[in-house]
Amino acid sequence: MGPALSHFSERHGKEFAEAARRSKSLHGRWVSPPAEASAAAELASRRQGPSDFGFLIFDVASTRIAGYIEITNIVRGPLQSGYLGYYMFKGFEGRGYMKWALATIVKRAWEVHKLHRLEANIQPGNVASIGLVKALGFHQEGYSPRYLKLRGRWRDHERWAVLAR
Repeated sequence: MGPALSHFSERHGKEFAEAARRSKSLHGRWVSPPAEASAAAELASRRQGPSDFGFLIFDVASTRIAGYIEITNIVRGPLQSGYLGYYMFKGFEGRGYMKWALATIVKRAWEVHKLHRLEANIQPGNVASIGLVKALGFHQEGYSPRYLKLRGRWRDHERWAVLAR
């Protein structure tokens, strides 16, 4: 049946946190999604616009949360840009859900949110994520040493971006 997208809201907090706990080994050093229901609900409340939006990927057959995408730090005016973050949950990786969902969200960024540019910052060793953004037309723009603190360590990131067509 495939995936579907929905806005992330506080009511998803418990299921989101359970999926995050179940996926700790999958996420490794790449991301640290909130593993407590209250923290997940707080994340959802911060992703309701106008400068930050969160979306859930659902597996239609099981109705379970399969992944998460966010557009954050949207800057209006002459820049019209935002940052893209995303991850899958254990049991749903490798099905093509994220590729479909990211393509859908990128299109939404252009058509609904009227953005001109999206940037994804990816750790150099995250080969799957780099392959995904390449397949969606992103281009590497640079390298940021010690860019984000994840799991207690400052980590280098590659900067990938795509422009509205």
